[in-house]
Amino acid sequence: MRKDITIAAEPRDSRGKNEARRLRARGLAPGVVYGAQQSAIPVAVSPKEVAKILNSKTGHNTIFNVAVNGGENTPVMIVDWQSDPVKETLLHVDMKRIDLTKRIEVAVPVHMIGDPQGVKVQGGLFEVITREITLECLPDEIPESLTVDVSALMIGQNVRAGEVPLPGEVKLVSASDQVLAHVVAMRAEEAPATPEAGAAAPVVAEPEVIKKGKKEEEGAAPAVEEKGKKK
Repeated sequence: MRKDITIAAEPRDSRGKNEARRLRARGLAPGVVYGAQQSAIPVAVSPKEVAKILNSKTGHNTIFNVAVNGGENTPVMIVDWQSDPVKETLLHVDMKRIDLTKRIEVAVPVHMIGDPQGVKVQGGLFEVITREITLECLPDEIPESLTVDVSALMIGQNVRAGEVPLPGEVKLVSASDQVLAHVVAMRAEEAPATPEAGAAAPVVAEPEVIKKGKKEEEGAAPAVEEKGKKK
């Protein structure tokens, strides 16, 4: 979805870890603008401005403008980014130029609404398999999100990608039979088997070592050689 947002960017001539550290010390993050059959341009942008876009409702599907100092001002989308796993600060961002007249493929989130009857009435379990599907549309037609009503689902039933209502000229790219969510029966824990009333108790055989011991006790004691006996 296109937004009236413009992010300023500075062109950068050098690359590498040292350059990235210097940029971050200035409160900037390295990035690149590419695509639309044009040369890629290394840039530096404000990580806070990029974070605002990523954390918005439209997220990485947001189309916004990048104004490169002394260069182009073009609509782009964020296609890849890296963040520090501890500080969660932006380390790098890739922005792709967007031709507003050409259809593109995007992954759009799908929200499930309603309480499945298979859960309320039958005591089943509702499971979400995937929360997004891939669509094809013009950049200005990218939906913020899609919704599908799952309230009629019973145990053993599911909702598939082809059942999600799509607006306007938006086309489904994901397989139409892709399962998004389903209702399954709860698995009962198997109880240990109990003997029936009146049944004879099982006979437990004696260990082999005990049997051998009994035989030795029943047999004659071994002869003991007399000491000092003359031959």
